[in-house]
Amino acid sequence: MNPDDPLLKILACPLDKGPLHLVPPDEDRSSEDRSSEDRSSEDRSSEEVLYNPRLRRRYPVVDGIPQLLPSSGEQVTEDEHQELLRRMAP
Repeated sequence: MNPDDPLLKILACPLDKGPLHLVPPDEDRSSEDRSSEDRSSEDRSSEEVLYNPRLRRRYPVVDGIPQLLPSSGEQVTEDEHQELLRRMAP
């Protein structure tokens, strides 16, 4: 998805109906910089997601298509929440 995509202005979280934020893949981190705990989330940090920081839920974007069913969202840990907020910052 493109951050300027008009679709982002109308997409909403399926649970609280609030806005979602596009989080780009994390290009800054190399595999040697990741801890063993962090390696388990390697795929998640390398993919584009839509994020609801209010509920701390992440929704995947697969082949450019947001997966916005309530069951497709994942609750994130405090560490993942902080990482997603860092990646959201302009």
